Amino acid sequence: MLEKLQKLSRFIHCISEWSGRLTSWLVVAMVCVIVYDVGMRYLFSEGSVMLQELQWHFFALIFLLGAAYTFKYDDHVRVDIFYQSKWVSDKGRAWIEVLGGIFILLPFCLLVISSSIPFISNSFQFLEGSPDPGGLPYRFLLKSAIPLGFFLLLLQGIAHSFDNVLIILGHHDKDAS
Repeated sequence: MLEKLQKLSRFIHCISEWSGRLTSWLVVAMVCVIVYDVGMRYLFSEGSVMLQELQWHFFALIFLLGAAYTFKYDDHVRVDIFYQSKWVSDKGRAWIEVLGGIFILLPFCLLVISSSIPFISNSFQFLEGSPDPGGLPYRFLLKSAIPLGFFLLLLQGIAHSFDNVLIILGHHDKDAS
């Protein structure tokens, strides 16, 4: 049973790693678009609504698709009132992580996923695009990244909880994460 948890955790970590690497290329693309847009605006007085929206869309995708990767490497924002205290052991931290995952992270991800489906369905129904002249069409595709990003975060939360259960049981594989 413990080996199955470790294997599943490793598989989910691989998914998060892959999504993070893909997201890193979106950062490069976003920087290129920003440099081009700023250059065109200041050198040739040619602005573009489409390029500005593309920057925002890239940023949204980076945020949504990169959340699981960020969580995997423990680079997310956390309130460290009890967690960093000297009186909390590694097993105590693991319990905090498991309980936080079960009662906060996982329900929140499920709430966002379930509540975003009607929002996205409506957007697909009307083939929503930008309301601005010269803006990007197909905004409904961007909105589809909301449940995808939170599903990836949900998976990483499950893997993180598995890793911490293994710590609590004294069977954590350091190579799993």
